[in-house]
Amino acid sequence: MATLILSDILDDLHVAEEGLHKFERRYWISSEDFYKLYSQGQLDDGENTEDFAEWSGHYKLKQKRQIALEQISKQRIERLKQNPNRLIQLTPAEPTLELG
Repeated sequence: MATLILSDILDDLHVAEEGLHKFERRYWISSEDFYKLYSQGQLDDGENTEDFAEWSGHYKLKQKRQIALEQISKQRIERLKQNPNRLIQLTPAEPTLELG
């Protein structure tokens, strides 16, 4: 079982976002629209095969890490709500997520 720490998730999201923006500027469409066309096999990938594979990889990584970030956030909020105080004491921490 692998473990992800929050800083790794945020670093991966940053790298993925940079990659997505690079291709959005190059091809003038959103990554979401690209991925729909790509996953449906509607793009001619002749001379752009490498670009499309990399773009797709950045898109999938962003989706996975966004889900992981949301899971960590929800888990942390649930733990913080277990505190008997009415107010949530939010302090810096480095949460982890067990991947199964």
